[in-house]
Amino acid sequence: MKVSFLIHNAYGIGGTITTTFNLAGALAERHEVEIVSVLRHREHPHLTPHPGVRLRALVDLRRERDHPLHRRPAQVFPAAEYRHRQYSELTDRRIAESLADTPADVVIGTRPGLNVHLAVQAPRHVARVGQEHLTLDNHSPALRTALRRAYRGLDVLTTVTEADAASYRRKMRLPGVRVEALPNSVPDPVLPTADGTAKVVVAAGRLVPVKRFDLIIEAFARVAAEFPDWQLRIYGKGEEQDRLRGLIERLGLWNNVFLMGAATPMEAEWVKGSIGVAASDFEPFGMTLVEAMRCGLPFVSTDCPHGPREIIKDGEDGRLVPVGDSAAFGEALLGLVRDDELRRRMGRAALDNARRFAPGPVVARAEGMLQEAIEARGGDRPGAPSRGGVHRTLVSQGHAARDLARAAASSALRTVRKGRR
Repeated sequence: MKVSFLIHNAYGIGGTITTTFNLAGALAERHEVEIVSVLRHREHPHLTPHPGVRLRALVDLRRERDHPLHRRPAQVFPAAEYRHRQYSELTDRRIAESLADTPADVVIGTRPGLNVHLAVQAPRHVARVGQEHLTLDNHSPALRTALRRAYRGLDVLTTVTEADAASYRRKMRLPGVRVEALPNSVPDPVLPTADGTAKVVVAAGRLVPVKRFDLIIEAFARVAAEFPDWQLRIYGKGEEQDRLRGLIERLGLWNNVFLMGAATPMEAEWVKGSIGVAASDFEPFGMTLVEAMRCGLPFVSTDCPHGPREIIKDGEDGRLVPVGDSAAFGEALLGLVRDDELRRRMGRAALDNARRFAPGPVVARAEGMLQEAIEARGGDRPGAPSRGGVHRTLVSQGHAARDLARAAASSALRTVRKGRR
């Protein structure tokens, strides 16, 4: 099987890049695999691809940032997609050429805009698999409307949680498209796992508002007041760095809370801790949760949509607390800090329970899904909804109508605002 991944920028840092490299590397043990990066901005990627994975880029920003076609807005990549401003007529053309010439049996898109390219531009003989790393409800009504039209050209659409897969089946009209949950996988640890004795809490991720590192710092202030020998180490970089540093200073936590910068890979840092934490307002999956648990750390997380509740078993291998509640977060964290035996027991449970996200079971599911998509593309695709499809179609029509109305209202509001300037 020849597999090609189409990704925004493989040379950056982020959860989608990590999980793409992980899955590509695992598949490369038995298949021909390449990662096609639409953009490139540096010589070497932050992550090292598996030796069996070919990595190539379509637009090198170091030399082509001022290309005349790159100054014109993209026409294929949907305007409502978050990354639209980074795309152009040049990326439209290069992606189309790459898909037309691909030797792959199956191409996997890794974000909505690229899934649209795949759905409308891939050759007929190529199986088309779109991955969604965000949630359907996180997309704007305008984007959902665009995806309803384009995604019918996919063979398979994968989400990272069962909850989001159910949402797509209920709210989108995608007859003949297989919608399945495929969780992200995390490589097997290579270092000895954490033993729960270190007085260190670890957090990791992009320093952006939605990740709510401010809430983690505020919650940890309660820990530091009772246990001044404990530390909180935050790994990552982003726009919130200065604001978080100011918060640390205002709370007098400069001896307890440390902004460590980015670290890749994170395994060596997780195993130095005893508890993992995340406080996102929403989390489509939660790679950091799985990474920490696979290193033997119990995890405290907000119970946000959708990922954490499908990863953490509350009270067994970690704790789930209400979104935005720093007091509840601090109390859950203190419960693990105060009780050494509870912390170690939950750490052992986390290690056992997170094995379901190991490459073996996840890759086996992915291989079966990809092979079935290739075989289906070689024959006739099913076009009729399955039993119960009439009800789902009526439900999805209702959601489609609401999204169209919201998108129209949003467009009208923008027009009015422009007229007032």
